[in-house]
Amino acid sequence: MATLSVFRWSPGEPERWQEYGVSAGPDTTLLDALVEVQRSLDPTLAFRYACRVGMCGSCALVVNGRERWACRTRLSTLGRARGPIAVRPLYHFPVLRDLVVDLAPVGEKLRAVGGALHPGSGAAPYAVLSRESSERREIDAAIECIGCGMCLSACTLVASNRRFPGPAALNRAFTLMRDHRDAAKAERWEVLLGDDALARCHGQGNCTEVCPMGIAPTDSIIRLRRAAARRLLALR
Repeated sequence: MATLSVFRWSPGEPERWQEYGVSAGPDTTLLDALVEVQRSLDPTLAFRYACRVGMCGSCALVVNGRERWACRTRLSTLGRARGPIAVRPLYHFPVLRDLVVDLAPVGEKLRAVGGALHPGSGAAPYAVLSRESSERREIDAAIECIGCGMCLSACTLVASNRRFPGPAALNRAFTLMRDHRDAAKAERWEVLLGDDALARCHGQGNCTEVCPMGIAPTDSIIRLRRAAARRLLALR
């Protein structure tokens, strides 16, 4: 058996922590345990999941103080002997109910940095970048973000500065700034060089540490800073 201590909240109710005892085999995941709770112990528990196989990122939570995907986290790896396993929603997002957060800030921060491709007038509508091209190799490690929100939850600066775009948005900006098809680089630089973007990142690397896709937003931000320095020197 394992004990989960789960954050509970719904509109009009006070925050609280509730404990549940669940069966735990060597391969039981946290998501398995939460489904067991909902189906057998407490049907009012709210949490989010979809694929159950480590692809969609919708089951992102904070487990024992660290951001994790519930479907990839085996209970046997969480040191149950030290006490109940603490499960709470992601930090820095509005809580809708229990473990479910509103992920709208992910899209808002992407839009703030111009996170959509703006093709130039001569760009092919369905251009294919070969995996062997130097351009693709340069951004290849940064393009697999699926917007699960874990990096924003782990970022201490997101907590203190709502205007900071956050790791996922800056990582996306990096890939677009290296894409020859994009025609919005000048507008994007205005945002990136502002007081609340590149200059604010502390470089702690929490985002890189928790990313389940193996992306290193810290590296993308460093490379954007180098490009920004070259741009500013060229403008003098």
